[in-house]
Amino acid sequence: MSVFDLAPGRNTQRGFWGFDFQIVDGYVHVKSTGVRFKNDWQLWADIARWFTYYLFVRAHGFLAKLSRPSPPRVWFAPHRPRPWYIVWAAMVWGGLDFATSPEHADAAFYFEDQTQAAPPSPPHARAFNFGVGDVSKSHVARVMEQAFGYPLAIDPTTFVGEAVEKGEGNGLHDGRVVLCPTARVEGKSYQRVIKTEGEDGWAYDLRTACVGRRPVVVFVKQKPAAARFSIQNTSVVVKTPEEVFSAAEIAQIEHFCAAMQLEWGGLDVLREHESGRLYVVDVNKTDTGPAVVLSWKDRARATTLLSDALRKMVSA
Repeated sequence: MSVFDLAPGRNTQRGFWGFDFQIVDGYVHVKSTGVRFKNDWQLWADIARWFTYYLFVRAHGFLAKLSRPSPPRVWFAPHRPRPWYIVWAAMVWGGLDFATSPEHADAAFYFEDQTQAAPPSPPHARAFNFGVGDVSKSHVARVMEQAFGYPLAIDPTTFVGEAVEKGEGNGLHDGRVVLCPTARVEGKSYQRVIKTEGEDGWAYDLRTACVGRRPVVVFVKQKPAAARFSIQNTSVVVKTPEEVFSAAEIAQIEHFCAAMQLEWGGLDVLREHESGRLYVVDVNKTDTGPAVVLSWKDRARATTLLSDALRKMVSA
């Protein structure tokens, strides 16, 4: 096995960005989550596009600080978000400050990449995401059924037909269709197959960014139905929640976020083409992005909406 690691045995999420990754047999691994990407030209092209966005966010944040000289200060624990996380972009874009301690902060934010963790007691009166300790697929499915009133999860040993088998971990993109009944595999969750494609053959993911337990931005992701579990998207466009969901559906999403105790996070929402029902299939409390395939106009629009919502949440 070939391994390249600048900080062997360490998962710092501090200091030099390169310490967060290792290259193993041609794949780039994210140490904190276990997510991996093929080390090819597409990955490095995406990194180059992301870096231009990073510089754009930095420049916008510099101008924002000039116009707003006394910004809110937010303390993140146990880790400060890296620049590839959306909350980092929202902070910097709006000129908000990363506090050096909870005592010098206007708000505190629990930021931990692990799928299952034990959040500490909030160190500040204004605290966000400190109630989100479990974002495993099984837990998300249980909360979704509570909030929406219909099930997503299935028992693979008794269910008859096709089902989706996927790892419990966050951001793995390892889903596959299996035929049930079948034996349950340790560490896997089992869900209904939610077909979002119509006659055009395209599958759609409604990646919904929520702030203050409310949907703020929807990234509509399009990809071939045969590649529904792929991390790569054919196209992504930005829409407001009102353009995508009904008032009743927005209320359901808010109910879901409240049940998850999620103040900030990204929801993977699918609309079943045949029934029209919504299904929340994944929750990411440390979501990355925005997607590199977005137009510059949509990136700026999404970042502005999220930054404004974040400022309002931590300042209220």
